[in-house]
Amino acid sequence: MPPRLRRPRGPRRPVRPLTALAAVLALPAALLAVGPPTAQAADVQCSVDYKTNDWGSGFTAELTLTNRATTALDGWTLGYTYAGDQKLSNGWNGTWSQSGQNITVTNAAWNGTVAAGAAVTTGAQFSYTGSNAAPSSFTVNGTPCTGAHQPPVAVLTSPAPGAVYTQGDPVPLAATAAAADGATVSKVEFYSDTTLLGTDTTAPFTLGATSLAAGTHSLYAKAYDSLGATGESAPVGITVAAGAALVATPAQLSVRQGSTGTFDLKLSTQPAANVTVSVARTSGVTGLTASPATLTFTPANWNTAQKVTVTAAPTGTGTAVFTATAPGHTKAEVTVAQLAASSAYEARFLDLYGKITNPANGYFSPEGIPYHSVETLIVEAPDHGHETTSEAYSYLVWLQAMYGKITGDWSKFNGAWDTLEKYMIPTHADQPTNSFYNASKPATYAPEWDLPSQYPAKLDTGVTSGADPIAGELKSAYGTDDIYGMHWIQDVDNVYGYGNEPGKCSTGPTATGPSYINTFQRGPQESVWETVTHPTCDNFSYGGKNGYLDLFTGDSSYAKQWKFTNAPDADARAVQAVYWADVWAKEQGKGAQVATTVGKAAKMGDYLRYSLFDKYFKKAGDCVGPTTCPAGSGKNSSHYLMSWYYAWGGATDTNAGWAWRIGSSHAHGGYQNPLAAYALSSYAPLKPKSATGATDWGTSLDRQLEFYRWLQSDEGAIAGGATNSWQGRYATPPAGTPTFHGLYYDEKPVYHDPPSNQWFGFQAWSMERVAEYYQQTGDTDAKTVLDKWVAWALSKTTINPDGTYRVPSTLQWSGAPDTWNAASPGANAGLHVTVADYTDDVGVAAAYAKTLTYYAAKSGHTEAKRVAKALLDGMWTHYQDPLGIAVPETRADYNRFDDPVYVPSGWTGTMPNGDAVNSAATFASIRSFYKNDPAWPKIEAYLAGGAAPVFTYHRFWAQADIALAMGSYAELLE
Repeated sequence: MPPRLRRPRGPRRPVRPLTALAAVLALPAALLAVGPPTAQAADVQCSVDYKTNDWGSGFTAELTLTNRATTALDGWTLGYTYAGDQKLSNGWNGTWSQSGQNITVTNAAWNGTVAAGAAVTTGAQFSYTGSNAAPSSFTVNGTPCTGAHQPPVAVLTSPAPGAVYTQGDPVPLAATAAAADGATVSKVEFYSDTTLLGTDTTAPFTLGATSLAAGTHSLYAKAYDSLGATGESAPVGITVAAGAALVATPAQLSVRQGSTGTFDLKLSTQPAANVTVSVARTSGVTGLTASPATLTFTPANWNTAQKVTVTAAPTGTGTAVFTATAPGHTKAEVTVAQLAASSAYEARFLDLYGKITNPANGYFSPEGIPYHSVETLIVEAPDHGHETTSEAYSYLVWLQAMYGKITGDWSKFNGAWDTLEKYMIPTHADQPTNSFYNASKPATYAPEWDLPSQYPAKLDTGVTSGADPIAGELKSAYGTDDIYGMHWIQDVDNVYGYGNEPGKCSTGPTATGPSYINTFQRGPQESVWETVTHPTCDNFSYGGKNGYLDLFTGDSSYAKQWKFTNAPDADARAVQAVYWADVWAKEQGKGAQVATTVGKAAKMGDYLRYSLFDKYFKKAGDCVGPTTCPAGSGKNSSHYLMSWYYAWGGATDTNAGWAWRIGSSHAHGGYQNPLAAYALSSYAPLKPKSATGATDWGTSLDRQLEFYRWLQSDEGAIAGGATNSWQGRYATPPAGTPTFHGLYYDEKPVYHDPPSNQWFGFQAWSMERVAEYYQQTGDTDAKTVLDKWVAWALSKTTINPDGTYRVPSTLQWSGAPDTWNAASPGANAGLHVTVADYTDDVGVAAAYAKTLTYYAAKSGHTEAKRVAKALLDGMWTHYQDPLGIAVPETRADYNRFDDPVYVPSGWTGTMPNGDAVNSAATFASIRSFYKNDPAWPKIEAYLAGGAAPVFTYHRFWAQADIALAMGSYAELLE
């Protein structure tokens, strides 16, 4: 039998190294007296970076110690001296003390070992009067440390963001650059995305770019200094028109009732004679009017913007499109939204929405697919920024749903689902042999092993799978054997070169556009840094003699095949977004406009039930031993929790067809979605067509709410999850392992590098869904969980005097929950959480703010409302840039570019670009395309012993979540 195993890592959480960010939570002062730094071996090689957040009478200090030796630093004591009267209040990520003006901090028990090239961050809060000069020197274990060399600073001063030029006309690029630490600027390079346009070696740094093709471009400058360091400017988005065009800025405008707003008009290229431009409302509400109706541009003033004023009537809301036209010029359109007079947060939503959807800002591919991030060099669960995930598609649907709610325009919402369906739901051509699927024998068993080095996992036909109880009713309901669910990851720009475009199989590096790929497949310890990215349709064009199949499963022979994996939390989020779209559209009397999309979401939810079943449809509960755990029958193989994935695949040869389907045995607290379960079970427009779909989701809703209660720690946070297959191979769990309906407590289900229970973002995402469900239904079971969680989260949140904030980042766990007793739930007095470090991450803060918003709207909790507003105001005030809202991130984990990728001895193959795959492979060696990325010198410098690189990322999901948080606050609390 052909291999049939697939287990992905979720694309959902940005990887955060434990030491990436320091906390600013005001902890009780509990200082331990310690002596001055102790002189130790002089072979310590280190640097210390010092940053402050100062509000005049006090400040927080963040110190990052980088180990620049070739061996690990085992234990550290950092010392420095202030020149003023700075007084220590409290510290974190170490033991802090003060003697006079001397400060000493010694490692905590958990962060004392600093690997070669790695960094650790510690922080403290101080008060002061007078001046607050930074310390001039530092010691670590008695050895002086110098500060890390600061990279040069580059600023792109031309062109202006949103500018439009005519193809063939020079685009004037200009940049300023400055070097630090006595270095000099050696050159400045100018880029469009990853394409080098030109270089200037002398100031002022300029370039006239004439080779830009028609379309949108993300431009930036990159400065090099005499010490080899580099620094990039913030990107600027522009558009190059194929011919003479009218230029309107901004393309999205919001005007409150009874007020006015303006947009600018100019020409993209100099005309030979005067040009008369007409401006008129071409669609939308009549409460918006524009003047003047005509403007004249001359060969002298063509590039000087003239303003058009839009006036909103005192009543009414909605959108209108104003179109500027002129003979011989491409038209320009501006969409104007009329908002309620008090809707400041709706205006914020539209402002950020305009940045996200501006094609020149780089969030979308030419096909309209949302990239994971604007930036290309980023390694998280997607290992390249211009990959995308089903998560991003689901956020696109939700973003456009909120746009419809605010503007009354539902065309973009329907268009978002159309994009999702076209590019991320496999077509029949992608899954051609589903008709051969035998529901009584869904898949061949292969164990999951702990380490990548234990793979390939041998297929075992002696293990009996249970029967798939929903395949027949799905085919009956929809008249097809094909699965209607999203694959989880896609190489949008075909960077790898597999060319697995929708409807095609391995068409290769010459293909353009989106290509389906797979990554994680080798046990819980396989981090993104240890994956071999491979195609969903493996016809042996690349890899070894069996493509990539024999890296993952062991068999006597291999067949060419296709395989897809669904990330259930993304499909559920899409259903969640469609639920809100239907509610909002019906409030506007426009329910018919979204009805078709609502029906498709209900269908997706029907197939999403595969995530509720054990991987091999074995009996759910007390399942031990691959041969002794009984095969399931009927619905007794369903645990009714949203698991980590479901997957399906089959042969590419339609003449010798076979197909398989699997669920998943692992359920994570962060993946549950009670609002989606409620919508699919109780909201009539979203109830699935199948015979038992709505009933299954009703059972799942109750089970999910129980799950949260079971996993809730003594403090209030939600722990990891549970599994029906211990270690992924139905092993025997340790004696005394608590259970939930027969599932075994798993502290860190699915992945261990880093542990899946550590990221606070899972808390915010999951509790936000609970809060939405509570706000809609008032369910007291949901309120019980939220009351405790919100109290804990608020106690760990700091709003600084200047409006900046810190929320939890990394969590650490101890103990376990009580075995579940539905009649008398335990208090979980032995299950505990602590916050290891804190963050100002904008995406996580937005999801957290949404949780507080929905909770406060239903419960009336005043502190939740205050903190939700403070988080949104803080990021809006402090963290905006031309592309959205973002904060710098220190990526110490990027020292793993050189991590070895396990490949069995003797296995050889190639990637589509010719990169060798063998036992000497590393993450970077099989991704040589990264060496052509403009940001690669940052990685080279870090791998050579430099400081950990700093990036400011614009992730699509985070920007969408921020915009949605603004819209939710406007709807519920403004």
